[in-house]
Amino acid sequence: MNSSIPLEGIDYGHGAGHGTESVCPVCLRTIPARRVRLGSQVLLDKECPEHGRFRTPVWRGNPSLGDWVRPKIPARPRQPFLATERGCPNDCGLCERHGQHTCTVLVEVTSRCDLSCPVCFAASGGKGKDPELRVVAAMMDRALQLAGPCNLQISGGEPTVRDDLPAIVALARERGFGLIQINTNGLRLAKDKAFGESLVRSGLQSVFLQFDGVSDEVYLNLRGRSLWDLKQRAVERCVSLGIGLVLVPTLKPGINDHQIGDILHFALEQGTLVRGVHYQPISYFGRYPETPSDEERITLPEIMRALEDQTSGQVRVFDFSPPACEHAMCSFHANYLREDGKLKLLTDRERCCTGSEPLQASHGAELSKAFTARIWAAPPVSDRDCAPGGLDEFIARSRRDSFTISAMAFQDAWTLDLERLQGCCIHCLSPDGRLVPFCAWNLTAVDGRSLHRGQS
Repeated sequence: MNSSIPLEGIDYGHGAGHGTESVCPVCLRTIPARRVRLGSQVLLDKECPEHGRFRTPVWRGNPSLGDWVRPKIPARPRQPFLATERGCPNDCGLCERHGQHTCTVLVEVTSRCDLSCPVCFAASGGKGKDPELRVVAAMMDRALQLAGPCNLQISGGEPTVRDDLPAIVALARERGFGLIQINTNGLRLAKDKAFGESLVRSGLQSVFLQFDGVSDEVYLNLRGRSLWDLKQRAVERCVSLGIGLVLVPTLKPGINDHQIGDILHFALEQGTLVRGVHYQPISYFGRYPETPSDEERITLPEIMRALEDQTSGQVRVFDFSPPACEHAMCSFHANYLREDGKLKLLTDRERCCTGSEPLQASHGAELSKAFTARIWAAPPVSDRDCAPGGLDEFIARSRRDSFTISAMAFQDAWTLDLERLQGCCIHCLSPDGRLVPFCAWNLTAVDGRSLHRGQS
């Protein structure tokens, strides 16, 4: 951006012109940064002594950042693995400066993939060598040692390229994780019914399905292939198997931001086993076509407004609440009950998400773990055919017919804000047994050099 543009400080609960830290997108050096206001935008403004100044939009329009955030009291990790020596984000493990417990641990069981997407945070592909089952079991034990009872996402790469994925799910079930979920593109689930059945028998509770849109044009751009038919078949397969399903679109302006409402409508048409839609604005780390322009970014408030516009007000901007767990700039959510083909809001934003009293981060973490495990898994079979009337039926219906709309804005080298990073509750387990915040684990420089991934 033009460095001559005057910028105003913004007061969002931490003081006007509040300072934070970030990294240089070129060398990944930790440098001072500020969140500043330019009209209706909030920019992350920083300058590297060697590579110059960078300004990147992180919030556009209403709800304003000042109205959105809420103070939070940090909760230190159960067991800091590293002392602070080189400084954040280099001392991830977690270090003693981190301000949030772990809600979800990602365990990567392969670097292989059956796609070679132009956009991939893990830069997955190739053949690679998968960790053996005994190693995966040790990784899960380590996750529980560091994080305590938490939710588990089995990821990669593409985890379904492993024929022994059902055995991995069984290992997780034996260890009692609150939620066992796979992060998948869905191709094998669409094609291989027996494989899906074996995952269910092993204890799989939820599928986090890459689902970028409702037309082949979207998939050609983001995934390099026409996948619309396979995506529909993957949804049908999960529903037929009784697996809780969350659709996860990566949103890129000019490619699929016009389909935000269409994706939601599709999800609602598939029945109650589709538990929600979790939108993810594109983040530029791992593999991506080129250095992004400001026009190639979409922020959380823009997604909220698009949801209201593209659903003709069926969902509203005011429905959405900031997170109880991670930093307020990282996500939003709204919880609904399906009722006569419409969505009835259940989130009481006035009661639970506003006010001057700081939120205890540890309390938010516990709420988030339990809530995610409950809403993203398939409802109990007993809830699907409960006799009408009375409290039992009401509870069963609230579990069976719940639906969540959420979004998570991951940070890349241009948008990384260390205050946000230190509030992260989604942690990747490194091969050497450290818990690393998701955005730090996947962080890459302009030339593709990784800060953590592949370094241990």
